Amino acid sequence: MRRGHKYGAKKTTLDGFTFDSKAEATYYLELKLLKKAKKILDFELQPRFELLPPFTKNGVKYRKTEYVGDFLVTHLDGSREVVDVKGKKTPVYEIKRKMFEYRYPELTIKEVSA
Repeated sequence: MRRGHKYGAKKTTLDGFTFDSKAEATYYLELKLLKKAKKILDFELQPRFELLPPFTKNGVKYRKTEYVGDFLVTHLDGSREVVDVKGKKTPVYEIKRKMFEYRYPELTIKEVSA
């Protein structure tokens, strides 16, 4: 038996990109329209931000910790913001957001409800 996403999100494919939810795909379409209308300069999908580099301690290797946003939007004035389309805020997300806010003070995360 195949199970769906634990929070009820349904993967959606548009323009060859697979999004984790319909809400994320819808936001992608909105960004495309904003770019075409020259309301934003550009956007990218799934931007990755290193929160903690890989390291070794007492012979144990630890992988890097990353935060992956849904979109990185560049506005007309050159400012940038990360957009995260959220259905539910998990404890892991809350910790990663806190680390992101500390590590990248020049960027903000805009949370969009799914």
